Amino acid sequence: MAIAPLFGPGIMAAQASSISSPSTSSEMVTPKSGIPEIETLEIETPEAASTTSPSAVPTVTPAVAPTPEPTPNPSGDPLNSPHPIPWNWVVEQQAASEASPTLQMQYYRSPSLVSPDGDYAVYSRIQLELLPETPQDRVSSILFMENLETGDLRFVTASSPHVRNPWIPEEEYGQPGMIAILMPVAWSEGGDRLLVRAFESIFGTDLASDYAVLWDRQQDQLQTLAPTNLVYSNAILLGWSRENTDQVLFRAGNLGDEQWPMLAVDPTGETMLATEGDEPVIFGQATESFWNGPQAIR
Repeated sequence: MAIAPLFGPGIMAAQASSISSPSTSSEMVTPKSGIPEIETLEIETPEAASTTSPSAVPTVTPAVAPTPEPTPNPSGDPLNSPHPIPWNWVVEQQAASEASPTLQMQYYRSPSLVSPDGDYAVYSRIQLELLPETPQDRVSSILFMENLETGDLRFVTASSPHVRNPWIPEEEYGQPGMIAILMPVAWSEGGDRLLVRAFESIFGTDLASDYAVLWDRQQDQLQTLAPTNLVYSNAILLGWSRENTDQVLFRAGNLGDEQWPMLAVDPTGETMLATEGDEPVIFGQATESFWNGPQAIR
């Protein structure tokens, strides 16, 4: 069964194929990837040309354009994000549970992202709730932030106040088919801020998108950001802006559009086109351990 794409800020509020933003609404659709067609030119060869005047026959070396390769997507991420969620694991667990008439719970832990100063480690624990009807499955997650000096551990969920999508009522996070996953993306260069990818969708729909969750470590404050004041079907979180380090970069567009603009969103939520030459940057060290990956069933 094909799993449809995600949605952005307003997916649950839409319950259809549109997403709402504070100042506009946008239809959410998953982008299509494709290989562009290469125009074929007919070139007259020497054999086909007139032989009455050999000197008049030009020597032509046709230029062969290489066929572009599709962007690798080993994780199966629905948005082909550079910071993927373990979507292949979700699909595999769904396929394995089809024959079971009972509720099953599966868990997955992401690698830890350690701050540049080595004081904090952040990771996500994803919970997959498998129900007899696949479209009713639910995916949720808990983001853990551990102080490596003191051992203090705090956590937030996608439905937590100041973290959940502001366009979605809190009670809708428990509805059948809801997908809400938090994945750590990057620390700021000084380690004082954390950038988290919040991916949301609904099984069996074409709604899917990212928004950003920011944690200010010094002030211990959380906030959410997403592109606003424009129409798009999907937004993909990229990272911090290299040119303006307080801004977050997204790529957003609509299904069928060849060019998706890169957008910069500042801490107030103001959205603008990213400056020419800007690119996403990330900081922090991803660490692997035997705890990563699928967890034991409980």
